[in-house]
Amino acid sequence: MKKILFTGAATALVTPFNNDGEIDFDTFGKIVEMQIQGGIDALVVCGTTGEGSTLSDAEHKSLIRYCVEKVNGRVPVIAGTGSNDTNYGIQLSKFAQSEGVDGLLVITPYYNKTTQKGLVRHFNTIADSVDIPCILYNVPSRTGVNIQPNTYLELSKHENIIAFKEANGNIADITKTMSLVGDNLTLYSGDDDQIVPLMSVGGKGVISVLSNIFPSEVHRLCTSFLEGNLEESRQLQFKYLDLINALFCEVNPIPVKTALGYLGVCSDRMRLPLVEMEDNNKARLIKALEAVR
Repeated sequence: MKKILFTGAATALVTPFNNDGEIDFDTFGKIVEMQIQGGIDALVVCGTTGEGSTLSDAEHKSLIRYCVEKVNGRVPVIAGTGSNDTNYGIQLSKFAQSEGVDGLLVITPYYNKTTQKGLVRHFNTIADSVDIPCILYNVPSRTGVNIQPNTYLELSKHENIIAFKEANGNIADITKTMSLVGDNLTLYSGDDDQIVPLMSVGGKGVISVLSNIFPSEVHRLCTSFLEGNLEESRQLQFKYLDLINALFCEVNPIPVKTALGYLGVCSDRMRLPLVEMEDNNKARLIKALEAVR
């Protein structure tokens, strides 16, 4: 059995920006502290929710370095280092390892995409370049490419590929994958509305957007399931379902940044092409948020 990087809830951290559009490191540090004090099990920096695709190379590296230093070993830090350019993914992954991250989150190539054969070569090439755990990230709604169950089986043979964040929404395919890979890959839900369903087929937790707002509650949802308190876990999944749906009524991270701005945690500023929420969706989000505060 391969190493399990974390069990429970990892937060896909937002990246706060100041009025000049630059990374607000002070606020980011406060968010990290809030997450750790809330009992979060791991942190993901520079992922999709962190607007990693619009960070410059220097910003990407600075944020990874800052996060590792701020966390200081208290929870695992996982860096988003995926790219549609395999060579750049290698460079960023090597840098993240040199800064002391505990693992990497590597998304499927987007836009230029690739075949299933290309996915195997892409992920294995990146995993060959480092000596730390790699989590594959499958989100076909964003990338236009889906990792098939038999492809996961092939990728599970690499010693550094230890887990996958699954957001394809297809529970039948996810179940098939789990039947094939056994203990060679750990499953994390990539959808907050499917935490309990995916844990029921062997998942060990979630890489979450919701936990930016409620770290302790998402942690408890996962640990309740893992400890055998299935009813509490189900009820927590139900409790936050309306909010979860509101958090994805527009492209992530628009709603979660809007919610954090409403709560005074950080600015709701985003980088183009992301823009402010439509008024009707913002009203829906705030209503759902207030219902569970």
